[in-house]
Amino acid sequence: MSKLTRAEMKNKAIDCLKELDIYKPYIKAFVKDDEITMFEHYAGFYISQYPELYNQIKELEQKYNILIYAVTHEFTSFGECYSFLYVPNDKNDLEYTIDKFAHNCYYAMAYVYNKNEPLFSEFGSIIVKSGFGGIMREG
Repeated sequence: MSKLTRAEMKNKAIDCLKELDIYKPYIKAFVKDDEITMFEHYAGFYISQYPELYNQIKELEQKYNILIYAVTHEFTSFGECYSFLYVPNDKNDLEYTIDKFAHNCYYAMAYVYNKNEPLFSEFGSIIVKSGFGGIMREG
């Protein structure tokens, strides 16, 4: 297993944000201040406005040695979910971080937190759709 430095993880995260065609000021805020954006139906909001969510992100990053670069928020039939898109710390897993498979559609590595049923929270891949400078979870 080959570990990445924080700088390497951040560079990959920036590449992911650019690939997703995220609104440039959100990318600049991530580059300059490590500011993460949460998206709800493509609209973005800075995580720093949500202290509880910010603290959860920091705990996840520390516990699993990952770097979270974006979050989607959605209400599903199985609960209110936050999907934390992340860069893994293992060089061998980088190729799975994000993968375009259709017009503006991507598979992205994510930790999905189910606020209503935390025991159903898990790591995996989700489908996100890019548009209007933001992203939205599709599946």
